[in-house]
Amino acid sequence: MTEFEGQVLADLSVLKSQMKQLLGIGQQGRLTQLEERVERHEQSVQRIKGLAGAMGGLLTMVHLAIDYFRR
Repeated sequence: MTEFEGQVLADLSVLKSQMKQLLGIGQQGRLTQLEERVERHEQSVQRIKGLAGAMGGLLTMVHLAIDYFRR
């Protein structure tokens, strides 16, 4: 085996172990953990958007009430 072939096989072995770590070996890998974190973040953003919409509606009602009682 030449030096080049040995280097290629060593690099392939490193790549293979990194892929196993990324995808997981029967357990959650980094990729699955990252997907879960992104999903939790998206849920948080949706909650904040809903809360902002509700607060905007409430603020509108308060302004309407203030305007109504001024007259």
